[in-house]
Amino acid sequence: MTSDILLTHSQLIPTPQEDETTNGSGNVFTIAVDIGGTLAKVVFMPLNTNRLMFRTLETERIEEFMELLHDIIQEYHDGLYERTLLVATGGGSYKFYDLLVEQFPTVIGIERSDEMDCLIKGLDFFIHEIPNEIFTYNDLEGEEAVEPLHNSNSIYPYMLVNIGSGVSILKVDSPTSFSRVGGSSLGGGTLWGLLSLITGAKSFDEMLSWAHRGDNTNVDMLVGDIYGTAYDKLGLKSTHIASSFGKVFQNRSQVEPEDKRYPSPSETSTEDIQKDKKFNNADISKSLLYAISNNIGQIAYLQAKIHHVKNIYFGGSYIRGHYTTMNTLSYAINFWSEGRKKAFFLKHEGYLGAMGAYLLACKDKMSSNVEPS
Repeated sequence: MTSDILLTHSQLIPTPQEDETTNGSGNVFTIAVDIGGTLAKVVFMPLNTNRLMFRTLETERIEEFMELLHDIIQEYHDGLYERTLLVATGGGSYKFYDLLVEQFPTVIGIERSDEMDCLIKGLDFFIHEIPNEIFTYNDLEGEEAVEPLHNSNSIYPYMLVNIGSGVSILKVDSPTSFSRVGGSSLGGGTLWGLLSLITGAKSFDEMLSWAHRGDNTNVDMLVGDIYGTAYDKLGLKSTHIASSFGKVFQNRSQVEPEDKRYPSPSETSTEDIQKDKKFNNADISKSLLYAISNNIGQIAYLQAKIHHVKNIYFGGSYIRGHYTTMNTLSYAINFWSEGRKKAFFLKHEGYLGAMGAYLLACKDKMSSNVEPS
């Protein structure tokens, strides 16, 4: 579970005040949700506290997600729906809007906020207001390092690569000026979908656990497999991936004659794929994670090069604080830019949209004197 953030005082993010909709009954309890194609996220701060709280659940379990929202209102607001405001963003704020209205008929309102506006608002808040939230990842030492930001104006322009089910790439020139410059359909949904098909994994966390234990060299064809050594002229190490999943075809082409004919796609089932004993789930998971992450990293670098941006922030629930993912993205940016561009990560990377939606529902003025719990 993502750690809560303890603010130094409860008025850091002022809550919406009483008005005619609350009959003079006090502040409004605000819950912000970001419902994506893969995961649904929640950000809220109980009244009279200074603690921002974070929750998430798979979008395919949307009924359970609704129950989670009910539980939050019951536990943290004594079930006072008539003094609760729901703010939603993400594609699911439209897809599941009728369900939200049906489930929460007595709340003050159910507001929707633009997804891109929320992403930038949330990211700017984490960059400027939360110490030690932003960090770099040292792929050589395998450790994260906090990146101090002394001058908040110096961060612009920057690029946000938000990796959810798909990928959106935004160039940010100021807190109020940004544009979507690119993206990709190959994102977290691709990884989850293919690994579900190939390995039978039941959750994204299970896939990441497998990827952490796996050895992609059993599945991927490396430069060393082709040349027998590094390709120094092009700066390619022997361990550099030349072809993702390249050894799968290679091994299948070397089967015994009586096993030479493999079934056609129409004859092949998921069970058949899973029964192939040559490749285990952990190795497959790491190979595909590398393939997707390397692709995202190279696209991010190319967009940063085109738009003359040095600093690249990676957000979205695809990352999940997973070191292998951060290592791959960081390495890709460093490799392709020859060290001239830098990859940054966030401790609450999956909550940019929900955090932004929460902030947009509250007053704009906030102090920067906060500390994470």
